[in-house]
Amino acid sequence: MGQTFDQMKMLNQLRKAQKELKNEIVEVEAGDGAVVVQINGELKVKKVTIDPEKVDLDDIHELERWIENCFRDGYAKAQEIATDKMKPLMGALGNIGL
Repeated sequence: MGQTFDQMKMLNQLRKAQKELKNEIVEVEAGDGAVVVQINGELKVKKVTIDPEKVDLDDIHELERWIENCFRDGYAKAQEIATDKMKPLMGALGNIGL
């Protein structure tokens, strides 16, 4: 049983949306720019930057908290972007029986 044109079109749209998520970059910071984390729409970490001038090495727990906050907030925002982009496609895929 072959795929219909609509199914193939929908799968192509899904693949395109997945590719676009690679390029969607969320950037979050903490500690007034001491820590900056970039996460893409596929929930992959692209970059972590720590500004040594803004970090107090005597309070390493503060740095750890900033890093944790960046990852938590970054993943939440990236997940939101992914959900918004994929939700309409997932509903349509369900309707065509995939």
